[in-house]
Amino acid sequence: MNAPLRINEALLIADCAFKPFKCVAWAPQDGNGELSLTVIDRTSTNIGRKQIPSSAYSDPAQLERLLEQARAELSEEGYTLQSWSMPH
Repeated sequence: MNAPLRINEALLIADCAFKPFKCVAWAPQDGNGELSLTVIDRTSTNIGRKQIPSSAYSDPAQLERLLEQARAELSEEGYTLQSWSMPH
């Protein structure tokens, strides 16, 4: 996957990256192009948050690195995630 990603594609990829938890993502209305991700558990508790600049979420390689980093942080905190790989 070398073509730039649209925001909807990045949102779908991010949602899959944090299973079995839910990933809530949105673009703040201030128009800076940043994507905010919040990972919540089954009790709707916020267990992780990541800000992703538009330059990163539109680039599949950068998005993959940031999502892997966020997954690693959750794993270090004791959360077990399903296996995941960036779609190609």
